[in-house]
Amino acid sequence: MALLKRSGPKQPPERDPEGRMPLMEHLRELRNRLLIAFAAVAVGLVIGWIVSTPVWEILREPYCSTTQSHQLTGRCSLTYNGIFSSFFITLKVSLMVGLVVSSPAWLYQVWAFVTPALYRTEKRYTLAFLALAIPLFTLGAALAYIIMDTSLAFLLSFSLDDTVATISIDDYLDYVLIMLLIFGVSFELPLLLVFLNIIGVLSHATIGKHRRLVIFLMFVFGAVVTPGGDPITMMALAAPMIILFLVAELVMYLREKRRPQSEFAGLSDDEASPLAADDMPLDDADTDSGTVSDTGSGSGSGTVSDTVSGTDSGPGRPEEDSGSAR
Repeated sequence: MALLKRSGPKQPPERDPEGRMPLMEHLRELRNRLLIAFAAVAVGLVIGWIVSTPVWEILREPYCSTTQSHQLTGRCSLTYNGIFSSFFITLKVSLMVGLVVSSPAWLYQVWAFVTPALYRTEKRYTLAFLALAIPLFTLGAALAYIIMDTSLAFLLSFSLDDTVATISIDDYLDYVLIMLLIFGVSFELPLLLVFLNIIGVLSHATIGKHRRLVIFLMFVFGAVVTPGGDPITMMALAAPMIILFLVAELVMYLREKRRPQSEFAGLSDDEASPLAADDMPLDDADTDSGTVSDTGSGSGSGTVSDTVSGTDSGPGRPEEDSGSAR
């Protein structure tokens, strides 16, 4: 009768000689962290559904401040089409709130998954960038909300006489979401420039050389990516980006000025230094490596004298190897 051998306590996952986890362990960890992140977003979605009404009141305030919003019913009105449209609109607002509320949880899951592959200095840089990225994104989104009423009033002012604006809630929510994302992500550009400077991809000299072109491209970017393309929104986006760009350039300049310059400054971390044999001290050269001289005696006689000097000749060396000419 065969006996079943019970397995002992669960062993930790095996690692390769370099200390890295196998691929399957990485996939399992990714799956677990994704499940935790989705669960956090689901909890945030429930919270967003509960507070969807006051959040919607805040989101529609920029539109309600325009005169065109009162043309249809005498008060601030937005339209929707379809039986299920109201449900999906509430779901969209709840999802927006849920992503914001659960952001600490799913951002931590991303951080915890990436951390094992980073060095200690890279972890410090990542934490610093994350600590700056969230306020910058929030600042950009807040600026978008502040100037949204002016932008909407400018865009709706081109309506013809005897016409009424019937704007659907879907279109308005898409406009609000795009504005918040564009302004928030655009405010991350200076942080990206500093990061590229830290890892050695982008230098301050390159930025200073193309400063005017970068500023011009920021105005073009503001005119292209904004939903309405109006000059008010373009200037509201380009002006803070230029200020933050100049701040990032100053940080890059101060960092490169403070960085010590040495003979190895141009080398990467994985590149060997070009040391020549002539640069080594004579004592070190004699101690670390033997000096071998091959002297031929007589032309065409085929007699060779091998003289080996140094301390690394090694034990057990045959006598004839260090003997005189044969």
